Amino acid sequence: MSNLPKRIPIFPLRGVIFFPETDLPLNIFESRYLKMINDILNNNKYLGMIQSKEVDGNVYEIGCLGKIDEHNRTQDGRIIINLKGINRFQIEKEIKNNEPYREFFVNYDLFKNDTNNNKAQTGNEKFNELIKNSKIFFKKQGILINWSELSKLSIQKQIYNLAMISPITAEEKQKLIEIVEINDVANVLNEITKFSFYETSNQKKIYQ
Repeated sequence: MSNLPKRIPIFPLRGVIFFPETDLPLNIFESRYLKMINDILNNNKYLGMIQSKEVDGNVYEIGCLGKIDEHNRTQDGRIIINLKGINRFQIEKEIKNNEPYREFFVNYDLFKNDTNNNKAQTGNEKFNELIKNSKIFFKKQGILINWSELSKLSIQKQIYNLAMISPITAEEKQKLIEIVEINDVANVLNEITKFSFYETSNQKKIYQ
């Protein structure tokens, strides 16, 4: 963890949470963020993702550091990237720079166990309950999930991916990313899911 950058560019995006060991594809088209991605690709390829608040200019304190492991430049000037999740961070302060994008000093102390591959200890009963309730919830929302492919992932990756793609509020997603231990993430996500059973949505999405 000591080799993680303390100064990182930040991409604020409301409604999106990003966890370690997950992938986040992004389609970059705004000029300020194109400049940011080009600078990152020429440097260490690290990018911080964090949720913006409803109040303009403000962001939450907790986000996740990622590293660009794939990128593709399109003919119309966009850059399509894949961000690989590494470690969650806590913002210390914003840096005044001369760039069109924002940079922050961050620390990783609160989430020092994010890089521990053996951290998931969720019992089979609780984990199975989360999967069962998630299937009900996603079906009610008209969202199709490739559960067979999801089941091939490790327990922590399944939990983190469900947290990322669940059709819950931005505030609920932020609550999940701020929970330190993955077992607690699973438990809280399960409670949110059960509480949301009676919410309906006409929007249909497909994740495969």
